Amino acid sequence: MFKFLKSRQPSNREGQTPTPMPINAQALLARMAWISAKRLDGLMQGDYRTLFKGAGMMLADLREYLPHDDVRHMDWNVTARMQTPYVREHEQDRDLTAWFLVDLSASIGFGSRRVSKRMIMAEAVALLGHLLQRRGNRIGAVIDRADPKKNLDIIPARSGKRHLLHLLHRLLNQPLNQSSSSPSLKRLLNGAQRIVGRRATVFVVSDFLTEPDWDKALIALASRHDVVAIRLVDPLDQQLPNLGMMTFRDVETNQQVFIDSGDPGFRRRFLQHAQDHENALLRTFTRAGVDCLELSTDSTAHEDLLQFIGQRQRFLRQASAGQTHV
Repeated sequence: MFKFLKSRQPSNREGQTPTPMPINAQALLARMAWISAKRLDGLMQGDYRTLFKGAGMMLADLREYLPHDDVRHMDWNVTARMQTPYVREHEQDRDLTAWFLVDLSASIGFGSRRVSKRMIMAEAVALLGHLLQRRGNRIGAVIDRADPKKNLDIIPARSGKRHLLHLLHRLLNQPLNQSSSSPSLKRLLNGAQRIVGRRATVFVVSDFLTEPDWDKALIALASRHDVVAIRLVDPLDQQLPNLGMMTFRDVETNQQVFIDSGDPGFRRRFLQHAQDHENALLRTFTRAGVDCLELSTDSTAHEDLLQFIGQRQRFLRQASAGQTHV
């Protein structure tokens, strides 16, 4: 069932998805810059590393391990000598390099609400890119259109508004691949390990409706870089309403299936499948030590980002309070 319904896209009378009109990257960036000035700048002033970790490599201090600490920062030599777990603290790098690993498989073009997943993805990249480049940081991208016949599309890490506009134009206006095979994030994540050299902040942007073979690649990537998963979701990914008899088309394979969404048993199985997928994702992110920013087509990128920043700031305050208490 999931093979056919993973994108939940009803076909039109001709069975084809309408071709989108080109989107103006400059207009999008101007809108996101205005939203940033109005909603985010005050919150992020002097504290934007609550979102962009950017941990440096210069050792600053050693302290005892706390339950919230990342085990990757464990100092095993000191731990063995002291017989107590110790972690390393590092000074923050002055400059930050961020990479967007973007899944442009066909399901990213779907959206049942305000916008498509692709548009909410572009809004997020524009907003995050604006926050980064205005402080002189560099951004790059690795794009996978899920076409096994083509190489990954690499946009080298550079700074400046023109570079960000170029990146956004590529994300917005490249045609989505209509493949006969199911997409996999494994190729994108493994490719990023070869492309992204020194330690960086890496945003993995996808709806994660993919073959379940990418978890080890994510764990390996997160062991070298600060990784944040940006998950693109649509309400129809998670719950199917009663819409009667419908034809659905898998935009990855072009296969179609006729279903009765009015059948309560079918909707329960659909919901259970979506919940199982959700639980598997959360387990993978937890194992990799990766935070997840969820962007929905029935919300806006800046609202979801504000909520994510608030959650991270609360976590850091709690962690600091726990360390002081100890």
